[in-house]
Amino acid sequence: MTATTATTPTNAAAVLADTNQHYDLDPEIFGLFLDSSRKYSSGLYRSPSDTLAQAQVNKLHFVAQRLGLRGGEHLLDVGCGWGSLLLFMAGEYKCQTVGISPAGRQHEYIRTRSHELGVAERVTTVQGHFEETDFPAGGFDAVTMLGSIVHMPDLSAAFGRARALLRRGGTLYVSESCFRNTAAHTTFHQRAGTRFVGDAIFGWGDLRPVSELVRGAEDAGFSLTSLDDLTGDYRQTIDDWLTNVRGAAVAIEQIRPGLAAQLERYLEIANAGWGYTTKHYALTCRKAR
Repeated sequence: MTATTATTPTNAAAVLADTNQHYDLDPEIFGLFLDSSRKYSSGLYRSPSDTLAQAQVNKLHFVAQRLGLRGGEHLLDVGCGWGSLLLFMAGEYKCQTVGISPAGRQHEYIRTRSHELGVAERVTTVQGHFEETDFPAGGFDAVTMLGSIVHMPDLSAAFGRARALLRRGGTLYVSESCFRNTAAHTTFHQRAGTRFVGDAIFGWGDLRPVSELVRGAEDAGFSLTSLDDLTGDYRQTIDDWLTNVRGAAVAIEQIRPGLAAQLERYLEIANAGWGYTTKHYALTCRKAR
């Protein structure tokens, strides 16, 4: 397959339609505060000397390990962002990768990068929402959701669709930030900081307790094979992003005035509650039958 972009029908619910307001910003902005692959999710710090870039490579190998990739698998990345996982798995593991995202600018960027990296024949993207796009049943060996299920209102539908798209024995990897428990969810879900992140940055989202994610996976018929606590790694990742935002504030402001301060506030809010009100987990689930 070549790196292409297909557009799905635009009848997504309003709660989903506003989630690309942040992801559709100029890609140059993300290059100023993320690592060079523009991976916009937690890294994995194996040692105190790991840079942000090394932590993101570590994390991608960790995802491949959790998925049991050996090379050549068909992989679907839901909420593919700027393509870091697609391009990495296509290059390092020779996977046939498909990414889906509603944010239009991401697809042209991924197409260009896939040609630059020589993996265009193994990378395809689809513009749209996971809940609406038509993929073949049992067509994938692995499905990944790194920070995307937070934007899906119906957990049962999301897990059920992921399971339907996997072959028997296929694996789902989900990593997500979660309120620490139901009480924290109730208390903080409508706090001013939480509303700011939703209104100004990401649109609709719900940081559900991990128990709800586990229940959603199990109710869909998955077998949970691992649950990893990556809270400390995400805190360090955001610390590194904050450092980059502050260092690149002038350049960010030249592209979009006011954004540097907005990003700094968002990242400070995100880091304020790690381990107390919020956690970050990775779930690996297998379609056993």
